[in-house]
Amino acid sequence: MLIDDSVDVHRLLQARLRSEAIQIIGTTRGSEAVEMAAQHQPATILLDLDMPDMDGFEVLRGLKDNALTNAVPVIILSAKSTSEDKVTAFDLGATDYVTKPFDLAELRARLRAAMRLDHLLRLLAERADVDGLTGLGNRAAFDKRWKEKVAEATRYALPLSLALLDVDFFKRINDTYGHPAGDQVLVSLAQLLQRECRVPDIACRYGGEEFALIMPSTSALDAEVVCERVRSALARVVWPRHPDATVTVSVGLVGTSGGPPGAITPEHWLEAADRNLYAAKRSGRNRTVSSDLSQTIGPMAKAG
Repeated sequence: MLIDDSVDVHRLLQARLRSEAIQIIGTTRGSEAVEMAAQHQPATILLDLDMPDMDGFEVLRGLKDNALTNAVPVIILSAKSTSEDKVTAFDLGATDYVTKPFDLAELRARLRAAMRLDHLLRLLAERADVDGLTGLGNRAAFDKRWKEKVAEATRYALPLSLALLDVDFFKRINDTYGHPAGDQVLVSLAQLLQRECRVPDIACRYGGEEFALIMPSTSALDAEVVCERVRSALARVVWPRHPDATVTVSVGLVGTSGGPPGAITPEHWLEAADRNLYAAKRSGRNRTVSSDLSQTIGPMAKAG
């Protein structure tokens, strides 16, 4: 993304960087730069400091204060060349500083370096949200996506459901057959979740032997069908390390049919799912206990 009030600079870089495997978007107005960057999530930003409507330092400040753009590398591209300007830019979070008139070969090399940095940062961010054993999203990923989906369902009055799944007697599996067998159960359950769930559903490893399944635009009744499919499929698996043993899962499910009630926060929703999970455990395991938060009805249990 190029932020520069000079149309000639836009034309020059569009022409000279045509051979690079990049797409350049741009604006000549600093006042719209932060919003545009947040919308498009560019790999790198080239930013001029001397713009009439908004100072480049102010734009840089806005980019670094915005959660959607604060990790994007910013290369300052400016005629200002004093040490004071450079120090200010770096203190505000700039990645690099190139003075005008610039050497195109040097700019191209610096741009490639910044884009490599962006690529590495994105990889690290993705891996930070991935559970190393199962390949699903981890607790951090769940927390982020769950808050997003609750906000979305609340805003647009959409159905939404959440299930917590806990492997029954998991400690017994580890103690009897060894931790590799326990790990295989977790990996297989993760694969089963990915196979049995729909495209919009979000499966995460919540912690230990517990998994979470976010089901957007899904009522509690429809979500119960999905959970029962997963529960039944797991109970039918024959395990190479312990073919004589059956592994089951208990499920606590909560959902709404037309948007979350206003008083229900993401945390309260989780507590309700957790209560249903414990109810499933107490009532015999290998079952789904569900409730609809948009209705004042008691939990319903379906046993396998």
